[in-house]
Amino acid sequence: MTTVSLIKRSQAVLAAIALVASCIVVPAHAQEAASGAAPAATAAASEAAPAAPAAAPAPIADATTTKETVDNPYGLGALWAQGDFVSRFVLVLLVLMSLGSWYILVTKLWESFKMSSEARSMRKSFFKSVSLSEGIKNLKDGGAFRFIAESGMRAGEHHEGSLTDNIDRNTWVTLGVQRSVDDVRNRLQDGLGFLATVGSTAPFVGLFGTVWGIYHALTAIGIAGQASIDKVAGPVGEALIMTAMGLAVAVPAVLGYNWLVSRNKVTMEAVRGFGADLHGILMGAKINASR
Repeated sequence: MTTVSLIKRSQAVLAAIALVASCIVVPAHAQEAASGAAPAATAAASEAAPAAPAAAPAPIADATTTKETVDNPYGLGALWAQGDFVSRFVLVLLVLMSLGSWYILVTKLWESFKMSSEARSMRKSFFKSVSLSEGIKNLKDGGAFRFIAESGMRAGEHHEGSLTDNIDRNTWVTLGVQRSVDDVRNRLQDGLGFLATVGSTAPFVGLFGTVWGIYHALTAIGIAGQASIDKVAGPVGEALIMTAMGLAVAVPAVLGYNWLVSRNKVTMEAVRGFGADLHGILMGAKINASR
């Protein structure tokens, strides 16, 4: 019994040892298989990675985008093309008023600057001359101051005739100098009336064109039976261009008028002063000659 029991125990111990050994060996084989599979997967991935760039690259879309331009169906061109004879007449009238205003403004400013330069030159040369004739020669030929001096000199030299017997020489020379000064003043004021007219009427001319354009736009919309915003805003906006043009014509005319009036006042002060001095010189020359 003892021997048999020992044999059975030894067999049980061996069986237990074999079971434990099998449990240890199997995970080792699994780990080796997994470690062997990992390099295989890495190698396969490394082989597949270069293959990806080998594929044909997808076509790159054109990055440049074409900007779509939409023509504006409204504006001066459309206003002229679609307008009737009244709208076109108002446009032409405003353009003519603007051109006339700028022409007068530029020419009168140039004339005013020129007379200011002549006044400075007159103060330096005329009164330092030894005689009236030499002083007149020193003045600019065709200038306003030379015109006044020559007129006064002619009036002093030609005080004769039965019609002037009752007019003393002093009064006669005074009238001659005053007439020449008035001529210069009238020449300076030429065109100012046009500027004043344009400045006061151009906004109303543009407003008339706007009212006429809105009337025809609303009539066309009523006939078409479509009152959407695109049908109303365009024609009405075209009509409002007339008002903007009227203001653009009137503002330079008003500013130019005020500027010219202020400059002419300064210029005429110099002209009147020269006329008074010339009158005194003419009277003094006659008195000295009589002595």
